Amino acid sequence: MARFIFITGGVVSSLGKGLASAALGALLQARGYTVRLRKLDPYLNVDPGTMSPFEHGEVFVTDDGAETDLDLGHYERFTGVHARATDSVSSGRIYSNVLEKERRGDYLGKTIQVIPHVTNEIKDFISIGEDEVDFMLCEIGGTVGDIEGLPFFEAIRQFANDKPRGQCLFMHLTLLPYIAASGELKTKPTQHSVKELRSIGIAPDILVCRSEGPIPQKEREKLALFCNVRPDAVIAAQDLKSIYEAPLAYHREGMDQAVLDAFAISPAPKPDLSIWEDVADRIYNPEGMVRVAIVGKYTQLEDAYKSIAEALTHGGMANRVKVQAEWIDAEIFEREDPAPHLEGFHAILVPGGFGERGTEGKIRAAQFARERNVPYLGICLGMQMAVIEAARHLGGVTDAGSEEFDLEAGQKRFTPVVYHLKEWIQGNQTVARTKTDAKGGTMRLGSYDATLSEGSRVAQVYGSLAIEERHRHRYEVDLSYREKLEEKGVIFSGMSPDGRLPEIVEVKDHPWFIGVQFHPELKSKPFAPHPLFRDFVRAAKDVSRLV
Repeated sequence: MARFIFITGGVVSSLGKGLASAALGALLQARGYTVRLRKLDPYLNVDPGTMSPFEHGEVFVTDDGAETDLDLGHYERFTGVHARATDSVSSGRIYSNVLEKERRGDYLGKTIQVIPHVTNEIKDFISIGEDEVDFMLCEIGGTVGDIEGLPFFEAIRQFANDKPRGQCLFMHLTLLPYIAASGELKTKPTQHSVKELRSIGIAPDILVCRSEGPIPQKEREKLALFCNVRPDAVIAAQDLKSIYEAPLAYHREGMDQAVLDAFAISPAPKPDLSIWEDVADRIYNPEGMVRVAIVGKYTQLEDAYKSIAEALTHGGMANRVKVQAEWIDAEIFEREDPAPHLEGFHAILVPGGFGERGTEGKIRAAQFARERNVPYLGICLGMQMAVIEAARHLGGVTDAGSEEFDLEAGQKRFTPVVYHLKEWIQGNQTVARTKTDAKGGTMRLGSYDATLSEGSRVAQVYGSLAIEERHRHRYEVDLSYREKLEEKGVIFSGMSPDGRLPEIVEVKDHPWFIGVQFHPELKSKPFAPHPLFRDFVRAAKDVSRLV
């Protein structure tokens, strides 16, 4: 039966609970334990699938088709454990489940209340798969004191009481602000945060304290005294140059040992940190640098493309180079010539997105890459824009566009080279969708198989003719234009197993030009870079040598 670790936050948000949780999971794995990580979010959206990237950042998609918080990406990247739909839940999902049960009569006419009905639903969620792993790490979103989070804090308090003594542990992440005028590191905000936590019945066993620099022994002792934790359970979390140094940094601070001590696990298995030592070596000792332009529409918030940024870093590590990713708003290219902006880059990446804004700029970026022989990786919408560009300038379809843009504008303006996907095969079932369906959870989501063409570049990159990748889209490239485009050297080199849906296109006689309908960035890890990103950065490295 699993031991449970609940990670909460205080003082301010965005301190790095997800990163701390992921790093702890990696450290426990390094000691030979199995882990699973979960995220409990207090917001009332059912999931982040319909939330703007400017509001929430990236939506991370699991193999089984769940749209989840981006922290699940951290969990996968650090532990290699594939997240599932049961690893992410929101207040909205919890309340939806409770109300569905009430409508069915499951509660036998009882008055539905937060306690016990909502808290029981949360506890049931936490318990899923508890016999599968040694440690279950559950991160609670937001900060202690948020009104939305109270049912979750109450649920984990009850959960710990329901379990045998010593089976649950509470870790609290806070901020120690540095006041430059007085030259002091202040502990009072952390004291108040712990006081707030204790007032709802939760006493933290471990404090993780974010700070710009080291925490002096005097402040550690003060925190231990006033927050009622052991001095060796006050863990410093200093700012790092790279998130991938976190497992080593937390180990040096004794986080994993503090957890094992709290669970009275003795003797503790020795950790094997060789993987993370190699990762750190590759990050801090590159043998070159490549510049990659990311031409997107959410460039004001880098978290909107979090997995892409990390996958590029992984590709750089695989090639022993530092990837300098530079974000360019695609709308700029709708007003200006892209050449002055893109010259000097060793590769161009166009990521996914929704809606028409910025798409003409993405098309011009794809054209620049194709005509100037610059390595190009188009992901999801980035692939569709590359096909539209080729249809316009190679295939003679001068008004090529997407049905999505016409639907958004409410009038027909384009020949739809990209169309709304009405049905597809998922497992042994046919899934049907209409344009008027509700937006949430109605896309082609999750992991699907694809078959690659023998002799193609992607087959060489993957080293296989059969692959499995994650999707998140509701529009597809129309195969009606396949013959015309392949005559011009735009090859459909990856298809769904039934041959009905294009998964990958590539340009012949080009140094490196690939568009994929899926999201390869979601499966990349620092110790196992995704093949596409590894080879994309290699191609950029080759260009950098010629410059």
